[in-house]
Amino acid sequence: MAKNLPLAETVGMALSTLRANRLRSLLTMLGIVIGNASVITLVGVGRGAQNLAEGQLSNLGANVLFVVPGNNDTRRQGIDFPKTLVLEDAKAIAEQVPSVKRVAPQITLSEVVQAGEVSSSTSIAGVTPEFLPVRQFEVAQGRFFSKGDLEGARNLAVIGPDLATKLFGNKPAIGRQLRIRNQPFEVIGLLQAKGAVFGQNQDENAYVPLTTMVSQLSGRDPTYGVSLNFISVEARDQESTGAASFQITNLLRQRHRILREDDFAVRSQKDALTIVSTITGGLTLMLGAIGAVSLLVGGIGIMNIMLVSVSERTEEIGLRKALGARSGDVLLQFLVESLVLSSLGGVIGSGLGMGAIGIVAAVTPLPATIGAGTVLVTVLLSGSIGLFFGVVPARRAARLDPIAALRSL
Repeated sequence: MAKNLPLAETVGMALSTLRANRLRSLLTMLGIVIGNASVITLVGVGRGAQNLAEGQLSNLGANVLFVVPGNNDTRRQGIDFPKTLVLEDAKAIAEQVPSVKRVAPQITLSEVVQAGEVSSSTSIAGVTPEFLPVRQFEVAQGRFFSKGDLEGARNLAVIGPDLATKLFGNKPAIGRQLRIRNQPFEVIGLLQAKGAVFGQNQDENAYVPLTTMVSQLSGRDPTYGVSLNFISVEARDQESTGAASFQITNLLRQRHRILREDDFAVRSQKDALTIVSTITGGLTLMLGAIGAVSLLVGGIGIMNIMLVSVSERTEEIGLRKALGARSGDVLLQFLVESLVLSSLGGVIGSGLGMGAIGIVAAVTPLPATIGAGTVLVTVLLSGSIGLFFGVVPARRAARLDPIAALRSL
Protein backbone atom coordinates (compact mmCIF):
# COMPACT_ATOMS: atom_id res chain seq x y z
CA MET A 1 0.00 0.00 0.00
CA ALA A 2 1.41 3.36 -0.94
CA LYS A 3 2.20 5.73 1.89
CA ASN A 4 1.41 9.42 2.03
CA LEU A 5 4.38 11.62 1.17
CA PRO A 6 5.87 13.64 4.05
CA LEU A 7 4.36 17.11 4.39
CA ALA A 8 7.75 18.78 3.96
CA GLU A 9 8.30 17.00 0.65
CA THR A 10 4.84 17.97 -0.58
CA VAL A 11 5.43 21.62 0.36
CA GLY A 12 8.82 21.53 -1.36
CA MET A 13 7.30 20.20 -4.56
CA ALA A 14 4.64 22.90 -4.49
CA LEU A 15 7.22 25.66 -4.01
CA SER A 16 9.37 24.23 -6.80
CA THR A 17 6.41 24.29 -9.15
CA LEU A 18 5.65 27.92 -8.29
CA ARG A 19 9.29 28.95 -8.76
CA ALA A 20 9.38 27.24 -12.14
CA ASN A 21 6.46 29.44 -13.26
CA ARG A 22 7.44 32.77 -11.66
CA LEU A 23 5.58 35.06 -14.03
CA ARG A 24 2.35 33.06 -13.81
CA SER A 25 2.64 32.91 -10.01
CA LEU A 26 3.19 36.68 -9.83
CA LEU A 27 0.19 37.43 -12.05
CA THR A 28 -1.94 35.00 -10.04
CA MET A 29 -1.00 36.79 -6.82
CA LEU A 30 -1.75 40.20 -8.30
CA GLY A 31 -5.47 40.09 -7.53
CA ILE A 32 -4.82 39.16 -3.89
CA VAL A 33 -2.12 41.85 -3.62
CA ILE A 34 -4.47 44.54 -4.92
CA GLY A 35 -7.37 43.31 -2.79
CA ASN A 36 -5.32 43.15 0.40
CA ALA A 37 -3.75 46.56 -0.21
CA SER A 38 -7.22 47.99 -0.84
CA VAL A 39 -8.62 46.60 2.40
CA ILE A 40 -5.69 47.84 4.49
CA THR A 41 -5.69 51.30 2.89
CA LEU A 42 -9.44 51.86 3.00
CA VAL A 43 -9.82 50.66 6.58
CA GLY A 44 -6.85 52.82 7.61
CA VAL A 45 -8.34 55.89 5.93
CA GLY A 46 -11.73 55.20 7.55
CA ARG A 47 -10.13 54.95 10.99
CA GLY A 48 -8.16 58.10 10.27
CA ALA A 49 -11.41 59.95 9.56
CA GLN A 50 -12.82 58.66 12.84
CA ASN A 51 -9.72 59.71 14.77
CA LEU A 52 -9.77 63.15 13.15
CA ALA A 53 -13.43 63.73 14.03
CA GLU A 54 -12.97 62.52 17.60
CA GLY A 55 -9.88 64.68 18.02
CA GLN A 56 -11.78 67.76 16.84
CA LEU A 57 -14.70 67.02 19.15
CA SER A 58 -12.38 66.59 22.13
CA ASN A 59 -11.47 70.29 21.72
CA LEU A 60 -15.04 71.18 22.64
CA GLY A 61 -14.53 70.12 26.26
CA ALA A 62 -15.81 67.08 28.11
CA ASN A 63 -18.24 69.05 30.29
CA VAL A 64 -19.59 71.45 27.64
CA LEU A 65 -23.20 71.35 26.50
CA PHE A 66 -24.69 73.06 23.46
CA VAL A 67 -28.25 74.35 23.48
CA VAL A 68 -29.42 74.71 19.88
CA PRO A 69 -32.73 76.08 18.59
CA GLY A 70 -35.31 74.10 16.67
CA ASN A 71 -36.25 70.43 16.51
CA ASN A 72 -36.30 67.65 13.93
CA ASP A 73 -39.36 69.10 12.17
CA THR A 74 -37.77 72.52 11.65
CA ARG A 75 -34.54 70.95 10.41
CA ARG A 76 -36.45 68.78 7.94
CA GLN A 77 -37.96 72.01 6.62
CA GLY A 78 -34.47 73.39 6.01
CA ILE A 79 -34.51 75.86 8.94
CA ASP A 80 -31.12 75.44 10.59
CA PHE A 81 -31.49 78.10 13.28
CA PRO A 82 -35.16 78.97 13.90
CA LYS A 83 -35.79 81.86 16.32
CA THR A 84 -36.55 79.81 19.41
CA LEU A 85 -33.56 80.73 21.58
CA VAL A 86 -33.10 84.28 22.87
CA LEU A 87 -30.58 86.06 25.05
CA GLU A 88 -32.95 85.94 28.02
CA ASP A 89 -32.82 82.13 27.87
CA ALA A 90 -29.04 82.25 28.29
CA LYS A 91 -29.35 84.64 31.25
CA ALA A 92 -31.96 82.37 32.87
CA ILE A 93 -29.71 79.31 32.49
CA ALA A 94 -26.79 81.17 34.09
CA GLU A 95 -28.91 82.38 37.03
CA GLN A 96 -31.25 79.45 37.69
CA VAL A 97 -29.40 76.22 36.85
CA PRO A 98 -27.21 75.23 39.85
CA SER A 99 -25.11 72.64 38.00
CA VAL A 100 -23.93 75.21 35.43
CA LYS A 101 -20.62 77.05 35.86
CA ARG A 102 -20.58 79.41 32.86
CA VAL A 103 -22.86 80.30 29.96
CA ALA A 104 -21.70 81.69 26.60
CA PRO A 105 -24.47 82.82 24.20
CA GLN A 106 -23.48 83.26 20.57
CA ILE A 107 -24.76 84.88 17.37
CA THR A 108 -23.06 83.90 14.13
CA LEU A 109 -23.18 85.60 10.73
CA SER A 110 -21.31 85.09 7.47
CA GLU A 111 -19.78 88.41 6.37
CA VAL A 112 -16.99 89.87 4.26
CA VAL A 113 -14.18 91.33 6.35
CA GLN A 114 -11.95 94.00 4.82
CA ALA A 115 -8.52 95.23 5.84
CA GLY A 116 -7.31 97.88 3.44
CA GLU A 117 -7.56 96.43 -0.05
CA VAL A 118 -7.71 92.83 1.19
CA SER A 119 -11.03 91.14 1.92
CA SER A 120 -12.11 87.70 3.05
CA SER A 121 -15.47 86.00 3.53
CA THR A 122 -15.62 84.51 6.99
CA SER A 123 -17.82 83.72 9.98
CA ILE A 124 -18.38 86.55 12.50
CA ALA A 125 -19.42 85.49 16.00
CA GLY A 126 -20.91 87.79 18.59
CA VAL A 127 -19.86 86.44 21.99
CA THR A 128 -19.39 87.38 25.64
CA PRO A 129 -16.21 87.19 27.77
CA GLU A 130 -17.34 83.74 28.98
CA PHE A 131 -16.80 82.35 25.50
CA LEU A 132 -13.06 82.01 26.05
CA PRO A 133 -13.10 79.63 29.08
CA VAL A 134 -16.25 77.75 28.06
CA ARG A 135 -14.97 76.86 24.60
CA GLN A 136 -11.38 76.44 25.81
CA PHE A 137 -9.88 79.03 23.46
CA GLU A 138 -6.65 80.79 24.36
CA VAL A 139 -5.33 84.21 23.39
CA ALA A 140 -1.93 84.13 21.68
CA GLN A 141 -1.47 87.92 21.47
CA GLY A 142 -3.36 90.87 22.89
CA ARG A 143 -6.48 90.31 24.95
CA PHE A 144 -10.10 89.17 24.79
CA PHE A 145 -13.22 91.22 25.49
CA SER A 146 -13.96 92.50 28.98
CA LYS A 147 -17.29 93.25 30.64
CA GLY A 148 -16.65 96.92 29.95
CA ASP A 149 -16.25 96.19 26.23
CA LEU A 150 -19.52 94.26 26.30
CA GLU A 151 -21.45 96.94 28.22
CA GLY A 152 -20.09 99.70 26.02
CA ALA A 153 -20.78 97.78 22.78
CA ARG A 154 -17.33 98.73 21.54
CA ASN A 155 -16.18 98.10 18.01
CA LEU A 156 -13.50 95.58 18.87
CA ALA A 157 -12.53 92.29 17.23
CA VAL A 158 -10.51 89.21 18.14
CA ILE A 159 -9.50 87.08 15.16
CA GLY A 160 -8.15 83.62 14.43
CA PRO A 161 -4.57 83.13 13.18
CA ASP A 162 -5.58 82.02 9.67
CA LEU A 163 -7.79 85.09 9.19
CA ALA A 164 -4.97 87.31 10.45
CA THR A 165 -2.64 85.84 7.85
CA LYS A 166 -5.20 86.37 5.08
CA LEU A 167 -5.83 90.00 6.02
CA PHE A 168 -2.46 91.22 7.25
CA GLY A 169 0.09 88.69 5.98
CA ASN A 170 3.13 88.54 8.24
CA LYS A 171 2.49 91.98 9.74
CA PRO A 172 1.27 92.31 13.36
CA ALA A 173 -2.52 92.25 13.60
CA ILE A 174 -2.93 93.83 17.05
CA GLY A 175 -4.05 97.45 16.79
CA ARG A 176 -4.94 97.20 13.11
CA GLN A 177 -8.33 98.16 11.70
CA LEU A 178 -10.73 95.98 9.78
CA ARG A 179 -14.18 96.75 8.42
CA ILE A 180 -17.39 94.72 8.61
CA ARG A 181 -20.35 96.16 6.73
CA ASN A 182 -18.33 99.40 6.48
CA GLN A 183 -18.11 99.58 10.27
CA PRO A 184 -14.55 99.96 11.63
CA PHE A 185 -13.35 97.41 14.21
CA GLU A 186 -10.05 97.50 16.08
CA VAL A 187 -8.22 94.15 16.40
CA ILE A 188 -7.32 93.72 20.08
CA GLY A 189 -6.51 90.02 20.19
CA LEU A 190 -5.20 87.07 18.21
CA LEU A 191 -6.33 83.57 19.20
CA GLN A 192 -4.17 80.48 19.29
CA ALA A 193 -4.79 77.90 16.58
CA LYS A 194 -7.78 75.70 17.39
CA GLY A 195 -8.36 73.71 14.20
CA ALA A 196 -11.59 72.59 12.59
CA VAL A 197 -14.82 71.34 14.16
CA PHE A 198 -17.59 69.81 12.02
CA GLY A 199 -15.71 70.79 8.88
CA GLN A 200 -15.44 74.49 9.81
CA ASN A 201 -12.02 76.05 10.35
CA GLN A 202 -12.30 78.00 13.59
CA ASP A 203 -8.98 79.73 12.94
CA GLU A 204 -10.59 81.75 10.14
CA ASN A 205 -13.32 83.23 12.36
CA ALA A 206 -13.62 86.71 13.83
CA TYR A 207 -15.24 87.51 17.18
CA VAL A 208 -16.91 90.72 18.32
CA PRO A 209 -18.78 91.63 21.54
CA LEU A 210 -22.32 90.26 21.53
CA THR A 211 -23.80 93.72 22.20
CA THR A 212 -21.88 95.15 19.24
CA MET A 213 -23.15 92.33 17.04
CA VAL A 214 -26.75 93.14 18.02
CA SER A 215 -26.46 96.92 17.68
CA GLN A 216 -24.52 97.06 14.40
CA LEU A 217 -24.74 93.73 12.56
CA SER A 218 -27.54 91.29 13.41
CA GLY A 219 -30.11 93.62 14.94
CA ARG A 220 -32.87 92.92 17.46
CA ASP A 221 -36.08 91.18 16.43
CA PRO A 222 -39.09 93.22 17.64
CA THR A 223 -41.00 90.03 18.45
CA TYR A 224 -38.35 87.62 19.73
CA GLY A 225 -35.71 90.03 21.03
CA VAL A 226 -32.07 88.99 20.63
CA SER A 227 -32.15 85.65 18.81
CA LEU A 228 -29.19 83.31 19.36
CA ASN A 229 -27.69 80.69 17.09
CA PHE A 230 -26.77 78.55 20.09
CA ILE A 231 -25.73 78.67 23.73
CA SER A 232 -22.55 77.02 25.00
CA VAL A 233 -22.89 75.87 28.59
CA GLU A 234 -20.07 74.68 30.86
CA ALA A 235 -21.18 72.30 33.62
CA ARG A 236 -19.39 72.43 36.98
CA ASP A 237 -17.65 69.15 36.17
CA GLN A 238 -17.99 66.19 33.81
CA GLU A 239 -20.22 64.31 36.28
CA SER A 240 -22.65 67.25 36.32
CA THR A 241 -23.35 67.27 32.59
CA GLY A 242 -26.32 64.91 32.89
CA ALA A 243 -27.91 66.97 35.65
CA ALA A 244 -27.20 70.21 33.78
CA SER A 245 -28.84 68.87 30.61
CA PHE A 246 -31.93 67.79 32.58
CA GLN A 247 -32.21 71.11 34.42
CA ILE A 248 -31.69 73.21 31.29
CA THR A 249 -34.35 71.20 29.45
CA ASN A 250 -36.89 71.70 32.23
CA LEU A 251 -36.12 75.41 32.54
CA LEU A 252 -36.49 76.11 28.82
CA ARG A 253 -39.67 74.07 28.64
CA GLN A 254 -41.17 76.30 31.32
CA ARG A 255 -39.91 79.50 29.70
CA HIS A 256 -41.17 78.49 26.24
CA ARG A 257 -44.43 77.09 27.63
CA ILE A 258 -43.91 73.80 25.83
CA LEU A 259 -46.61 71.16 26.15
CA ARG A 260 -45.55 68.71 23.45
CA GLU A 261 -42.41 68.73 21.31
CA ASP A 262 -39.42 70.84 22.36
CA ASP A 263 -38.36 73.76 20.17
CA PHE A 264 -34.74 73.34 21.22
CA ALA A 265 -32.21 70.57 21.85
CA VAL A 266 -29.41 70.07 24.36
CA ARG A 267 -26.37 68.29 22.96
CA SER A 268 -23.20 67.12 24.69
CA GLN A 269 -19.77 66.11 23.46
CA LYS A 270 -20.71 62.50 24.23
CA ASP A 271 -23.76 62.76 21.95
CA ALA A 272 -21.63 64.17 19.16
CA LEU A 273 -18.98 61.48 19.64
CA THR A 274 -21.64 58.77 19.50
CA ILE A 275 -23.05 60.14 16.25
CA VAL A 276 -19.60 60.58 14.70
CA SER A 277 -18.46 57.11 15.80
CA THR A 278 -21.58 55.55 14.29
CA ILE A 279 -21.13 57.36 10.99
CA THR A 280 -17.38 56.81 10.67
CA GLY A 281 -17.69 53.20 11.86
CA GLY A 282 -20.23 52.52 9.14
CA LEU A 283 -17.99 54.29 6.63
CA THR A 284 -15.00 52.16 7.66
CA LEU A 285 -17.09 49.00 7.37
CA MET A 286 -18.30 50.01 3.92
CA LEU A 287 -14.76 50.79 2.75
CA GLY A 288 -13.52 47.46 4.11
CA ALA A 289 -16.33 45.66 2.29
CA ILE A 290 -15.35 47.38 -0.98
CA GLY A 291 -11.78 46.19 -0.51
CA ALA A 292 -12.99 42.68 0.35
CA VAL A 293 -14.65 42.49 -3.07
CA SER A 294 -11.19 42.87 -4.57
CA LEU A 295 -10.00 39.97 -2.43
CA LEU A 296 -12.90 37.88 -3.72
CA VAL A 297 -11.95 38.69 -7.30
CA GLY A 298 -8.36 37.72 -6.51
CA GLY A 299 -9.56 34.38 -5.13
CA ILE A 300 -11.50 33.70 -8.30
CA GLY A 301 -8.35 34.50 -10.28
CA ILE A 302 -6.39 31.93 -8.26
CA MET A 303 -9.03 29.28 -8.94
CA ASN A 304 -9.02 30.06 -12.64
CA ILE A 305 -5.23 29.84 -12.98
CA MET A 306 -5.07 26.68 -10.87
CA LEU A 307 -7.68 25.01 -13.08
CA VAL A 308 -5.56 25.88 -16.11
CA SER A 309 -2.55 24.49 -14.28
CA VAL A 310 -4.36 21.19 -13.65
CA SER A 311 -5.11 20.86 -17.37
CA GLU A 312 -1.50 21.58 -18.31
CA ARG A 313 -0.07 19.21 -15.70
CA THR A 314 -2.33 16.22 -16.47
CA GLU A 315 0.60 14.09 -17.61
CA GLU A 316 2.65 15.01 -14.51
CA ILE A 317 -0.24 14.07 -12.23
CA GLY A 318 -0.79 10.77 -14.05
CA LEU A 319 2.91 9.91 -13.84
CA ARG A 320 3.04 10.68 -10.11
CA LYS A 321 0.02 8.49 -9.44
CA ALA A 322 1.47 5.69 -11.55
CA LEU A 323 4.64 5.84 -9.42
CA GLY A 324 2.65 5.48 -6.20
CA ALA A 325 1.46 8.98 -5.24
CA ARG A 326 -1.92 8.98 -3.58
CA SER A 327 -4.82 11.29 -4.35
CA GLY A 328 -4.29 12.99 -0.98
CA ASP A 329 -0.72 13.88 -1.97
CA VAL A 330 -1.87 15.53 -5.16
CA LEU A 331 -4.73 17.30 -3.34
CA LEU A 332 -2.36 18.63 -0.69
CA GLN A 333 0.19 19.85 -3.23
CA PHE A 334 -2.37 21.94 -5.10
CA LEU A 335 -3.82 23.30 -1.86
CA VAL A 336 -0.34 24.29 -0.70
CA GLU A 337 0.26 26.09 -4.00
CA SER A 338 -3.00 28.04 -3.59
CA LEU A 339 -2.19 28.81 0.06
CA VAL A 340 1.31 30.04 -0.75
CA LEU A 341 0.06 32.25 -3.59
CA SER A 342 -2.71 33.82 -1.52
CA SER A 343 -0.68 34.19 1.70
CA LEU A 344 2.32 35.69 -0.04
CA GLY A 345 0.02 38.01 -1.96
CA GLY A 346 -1.61 38.98 1.35
CA VAL A 347 1.76 39.83 2.91
CA ILE A 348 2.86 41.90 -0.10
CA GLY A 349 -0.54 43.62 -0.29
CA SER A 350 -0.45 44.43 3.43
CA GLY A 351 2.98 46.00 3.03
CA LEU A 352 1.75 48.13 0.13
CA GLY A 353 -1.38 49.10 2.06
CA MET A 354 0.62 50.14 5.13
CA GLY A 355 2.89 52.18 2.89
CA ALA A 356 -0.15 53.91 1.36
CA ILE A 357 -1.48 54.68 4.85
CA GLY A 358 1.84 56.22 5.78
CA ILE A 359 1.75 58.44 2.70
CA VAL A 360 -1.84 59.55 3.44
CA ALA A 361 -0.92 60.39 7.05
CA ALA A 362 2.19 62.30 5.91
CA VAL A 363 0.70 64.45 3.12
CA THR A 364 -2.84 65.03 4.45
CA PRO A 365 -4.30 66.12 7.82
CA LEU A 366 -6.02 62.75 8.05
CA PRO A 367 -4.37 60.63 10.81
CA ALA A 368 -4.76 57.37 8.90
CA THR A 369 -3.72 54.34 10.95
CA ILE A 370 -4.13 50.57 11.03
CA GLY A 371 -3.75 48.10 13.85
CA ALA A 372 -1.52 45.03 13.78
CA GLY A 373 -4.57 42.88 14.50
CA THR A 374 -6.33 44.15 11.39
CA VAL A 375 -3.28 43.42 9.25
CA LEU A 376 -3.01 39.90 10.68
CA VAL A 377 -6.71 39.23 10.11
CA THR A 378 -6.43 40.45 6.52
CA VAL A 379 -3.46 38.19 5.79
CA LEU A 380 -5.27 35.22 7.34
CA LEU A 381 -8.34 36.09 5.28
CA SER A 382 -6.21 36.10 2.14
CA GLY A 383 -4.88 32.63 2.97
CA SER A 384 -8.40 31.39 3.70
CA ILE A 385 -9.59 32.70 0.36
CA GLY A 386 -6.73 30.88 -1.36
CA LEU A 387 -7.63 27.63 0.36
CA PHE A 388 -11.33 28.04 -0.40
CA PHE A 389 -10.86 28.77 -4.09
CA GLY A 390 -8.07 26.21 -4.39
CA VAL A 391 -10.28 23.31 -3.32
CA VAL A 392 -11.99 22.87 -6.70
CA PRO A 393 -8.75 22.67 -8.76
CA ALA A 394 -7.10 20.47 -6.11
CA ARG A 395 -10.01 18.02 -6.07
CA ARG A 396 -10.04 17.87 -9.87
CA ALA A 397 -6.32 17.08 -9.89
CA ALA A 398 -6.69 14.46 -7.15
CA ARG A 399 -9.52 12.68 -8.99
CA LEU A 400 -7.68 12.31 -12.28
CA ASP A 401 -7.46 8.71 -13.48
CA PRO A 402 -3.73 7.95 -13.90
CA ILE A 403 -4.34 5.62 -16.92
CA ALA A 404 -6.39 8.26 -18.73
CA ALA A 405 -3.81 10.90 -17.82
CA LEU A 406 -0.91 8.80 -19.14
CA ARG A 407 -2.70 8.16 -22.43
CA SER A 408 -2.34 11.85 -23.23
CA LEU A 409 1.47 11.51 -23.23
